[in-house]
Amino acid sequence: MTKYIRAAVAAMVLAPVAAHADPDPTSGSADAPVPAPLPAATAPAPVPDPPAAPAPVEAPKADAELEPFTFADFTWQSGSPRTTDSKLGNQYVTGEFRLDDVFHYSFNHPKDDTISGSTEAWRSGENQVTQLGIGGDFHVDNVQGRLMTQFGQLSTTTPRNDASPARGQWNLQDAYRYISEGYGGYHLGDPHRGVNIQAGIFMSYIGLWSYYNFDNWTYQPSYVSSNTPWFFNGLRLQWFVSDKLKIEPWLINGWQSYAKFNSIPGVGGQVRYTPNGNVILIANQYFVGTDALGNPDRHRVHTDDSIQVKWYEDKSTFLSKFATTLTIDAGCEYGGGVSCAGGTAAAPSQFFVGFMAYARAWFAHDKFALTYGGGAIDNPGRYLVLLPPVNGATAASGTPYFTENPGDKFVAWDTQLTFDWMPSQYITFRTELGYRHANVPYFSGAGGVTPPGGNQGALGSNVDGWSPDLVKSEPRFTLAMLVKL
Repeated sequence: MTKYIRAAVAAMVLAPVAAHADPDPTSGSADAPVPAPLPAATAPAPVPDPPAAPAPVEAPKADAELEPFTFADFTWQSGSPRTTDSKLGNQYVTGEFRLDDVFHYSFNHPKDDTISGSTEAWRSGENQVTQLGIGGDFHVDNVQGRLMTQFGQLSTTTPRNDASPARGQWNLQDAYRYISEGYGGYHLGDPHRGVNIQAGIFMSYIGLWSYYNFDNWTYQPSYVSSNTPWFFNGLRLQWFVSDKLKIEPWLINGWQSYAKFNSIPGVGGQVRYTPNGNVILIANQYFVGTDALGNPDRHRVHTDDSIQVKWYEDKSTFLSKFATTLTIDAGCEYGGGVSCAGGTAAAPSQFFVGFMAYARAWFAHDKFALTYGGGAIDNPGRYLVLLPPVNGATAASGTPYFTENPGDKFVAWDTQLTFDWMPSQYITFRTELGYRHANVPYFSGAGGVTPPGGNQGALGSNVDGWSPDLVKSEPRFTLAMLVKL
């Protein structure tokens, strides 16, 4: 209504001015001669129509009206999608479609085509669908819901890294394997502030990189991201203090677990603060949980802290943007035969410390990007090291070919060089070279990790006369097509 009132007032003000305006736009000079009066019989020149009233300019929203983290463009960050809108939705549903199709090539040439030690890559020399996801966000009144499926390799590789269903019945790995996110909730407060109360399976984002490769700067994340949780199962409360600050506590079953490993659940939370459009600070904390299967006295604490900084942006030049990230993780387990520091023979020191750092440059109006970085970890006890799938081993079965006993050392580092072509906000074509190294044989070598004829006996068990070919390093090449609609 306001814009119509403004237009009417402008028309009334401009009409008399236009009626007395000089019909010749070139005669506006103060020194122009005054034209002779027209003869009485001559009709006056037609008066031009008054100019249209300018469209009202919408005032920027006040701080109190901004939705959280919408005061600036954060599509440059890693860990969140760069899409700015969705064509698959209405006022009640915002649909989402994801496809992650990939070709990995390990230069170790494993004869069984198996890649070890990754939560993103599992087969060499083959085209594979990492994920096909269909779902979206649902919102009616203040009630919320989100569902994302995971068909493809993630539906088997993610559950095999969760040992918690081995305690009890009902095969939770099968119950949840096709769901990456499934939760509902309720929003308390005004539309732009307040609190979300949500329960179900939701993303953790510990380690900064997203579970979905489309959202990230690289395909293979470094160890502090790849070896920390992608999801939680439980309850979270999201308190949007302002458009720049979110505080999010968690009460969850455990550390990336469908069930509880023992009797005590995990407690943790995230604080996200964005003081301006160029800096993002994220702090994740986890403690209390007893996450060692069969060891109810062993507890875990972990801190994961990241900063992302955009140093430069100018889309009028060939170099569009430049940004960096740094993530530092530290944690430990204590009780049940281990200690955080100053370990003894009876209770060895069992900790985790690591970092990852990346730099990314965008070119040609953000159509291309180049990312370089990597990181390292030190994890004696190997309690966060992904178990190689030797003879079909899972996190629950373990394997004598790669032990995870207190005091077992594991030190590793990696690096990636990634080139992205992004012709649309909805698709990324990615090429990546990566190199990973460990202090002990860990990655699949030429002989592979599968016994002749396939897995034999109990998963991960010893096979007489055979041993896997594990090596200390892995060079790898990746081609991927990533779609998000």
